Amino acid sequence: MASGSPRVFVSHLAGVAVFDPNGDQVGRVRDLVAMLRIGGKPPRVLGMVVEVISRHRIFLPMTRVTGVESGQVITTGVVNMRRFEQRATETLVLGELLDRRVRLVETGEEVTVLDVSITQLPARRDWEIDKVFVQRGRKGGPLRRGGEALTVEWSAVTGFSLEEKGQGAANLLATFEQLRPADLANVLHHLSAKRRLEVAAALDDDRLADVLEELPEDDQMEIFGKLKEERAADILEAMDPDDAADLLSELPEADKERLLTLMQPQDAAPLRRLLEYEESTAGGMMTTEPIVLRPDATVADALARVRIHDISPALAAQVYVCRPPDETPTGQYLGVVHFQRLLRDPPFTLVGAIVDSDLRPLPPDTPLYETTSYLATYNMVSAPVVDEGGHLLGAVTVDDVLDHLLPDDWREAAAHGVDEAWGVTDAR
Repeated sequence: MASGSPRVFVSHLAGVAVFDPNGDQVGRVRDLVAMLRIGGKPPRVLGMVVEVISRHRIFLPMTRVTGVESGQVITTGVVNMRRFEQRATETLVLGELLDRRVRLVETGEEVTVLDVSITQLPARRDWEIDKVFVQRGRKGGPLRRGGEALTVEWSAVTGFSLEEKGQGAANLLATFEQLRPADLANVLHHLSAKRRLEVAAALDDDRLADVLEELPEDDQMEIFGKLKEERAADILEAMDPDDAADLLSELPEADKERLLTLMQPQDAAPLRRLLEYEESTAGGMMTTEPIVLRPDATVADALARVRIHDISPALAAQVYVCRPPDETPTGQYLGVVHFQRLLRDPPFTLVGAIVDSDLRPLPPDTPLYETTSYLATYNMVSAPVVDEGGHLLGAVTVDDVLDHLLPDDWREAAAHGVDEAWGVTDAR
């Protein structure tokens, strides 16, 4: 880029697409890597952390960046596909600099970092952080009312090299606001343990519940173990029952019972039922919240339920027809109506008239291999789980089954990728 190129604020780079010289997308920017320097010198920007296929993260040196403009990053040359590992001398710009409390050198006033900007040095391919966007006033979220925001030179602030306790996370989260829970979980996984806990503390309950469901077990337990009991109970209420039960099953019996007692009775009841079953059975894997309709409901009613945003695609693929009560365990289970059938019949048709009663349900003690065979045999993405009395207990979905078929560390392995397949060395 030319020396007169505009300044780029790093928050605008989060999630930006990265393209190779042929115009093919390589991945998306998830962070920048910088090296702090002594004497107030602006940090050198070493490169970008780019997320490629399967959430694998690589390091892209800034010397390979030929353009940062129009909402995209252009690279040149061969991209090194070895997974990124942060070194002790390196700092993640988005993950570790945003939300820091630093001081203005001139007045000693404490301010909060909202953003930083990078620029390319004249006649060179090196980049550095040149400006810091800060906010005066007490600690809080981005651009609080009454807090003056100003842009200053890097040398005008001090405190970046000190470890900060209780660092906020509002501005970091603002840069990743549009990420899906699985992608935000991947961001958290790559942060330091300290920063991971700070970000988790800043998430609202529903968002944290969604993210916890996507994290590796070690990260789950690390975050969950630091929550106050009252909030931990609220998070469990917001999680899908099967995921919440899996998390609870890892806790000591006394802690498990204490959290269940703190939960609302109507939310704790399905978790207690799920915990009665072996983890790798249909009963242990099922969710207790499938779409349940009475036989006198219409196709229009069913489609309205299927359209609810919070219902996963696997659960939305069919509705289960039962006698009252509608909550699991239900009254007598009558059968299933598949989504395609709902699309073929008039809206006023009663679901009781088009129910598929030939497909046998699964008993709750069905082992994993039989559940897998059932879904494969009947080309199903979800299957009903019914007790001996004919009551619907829940539904086991294909994603629940995959969680148990894949290795325990599959989330982490997917995030890291397979280094040996590339046989290359780190470019730094």
